[in-house]
Amino acid sequence: MLYQIASFLLDVVGGLLTGACLLRLYMQWQRISFSNPVGGLIFALTDWIVMPLRRVIRPVGRWDMSSLVAAVLLQLAQYFLLTLLLGAASAWAWLPWLALFGLARVAVSGLMGLLIVYAVLSWVQARSPLADVITRLCEPILRPFRRIIPLLGGIDLSPLVVLVLLQVAMIVLGHLQGGVMR
Repeated sequence: MLYQIASFLLDVVGGLLTGACLLRLYMQWQRISFSNPVGGLIFALTDWIVMPLRRVIRPVGRWDMSSLVAAVLLQLAQYFLLTLLLGAASAWAWLPWLALFGLARVAVSGLMGLLIVYAVLSWVQARSPLADVITRLCEPILRPFRRIIPLLGGIDLSPLVVLVLLQVAMIVLGHLQGGVMR
């Protein structure tokens, strides 16, 4: 029971911080201004780890590599602590793989969360700085699917299709990660 509680808390904290680093990376890549409530929250959650890394790691084009390295380091720390709690000495060799799968899972679940918020905000026609940021983050993901999927009765089903595909990706990642742990 204590392991489950510790694992859950590590997953929540690690997922939140890793997701914030990945969102920082994605927002910078999309050139979305950080002068909004989302940007302020992202900076508050990630500056402590990204800024020291930025002194050593330079961006590559539009990619902020320090945010990506910070996300990987956070996942490594999460799985390192879980391995310590389990006392599984044989898992040390698989730690980088577990961290990479964990990073992919956080990225996919973050995209799913963004798409759900986007869909809800599109139903209520909310015009706010938050809605504009969410729209700018989701549009590049939905655009290719909108070219293929026609509107049905004026309803855009592309967010639903992308959510289903992301859920399939989560199942595959979970299976692959479980295979590494066996």
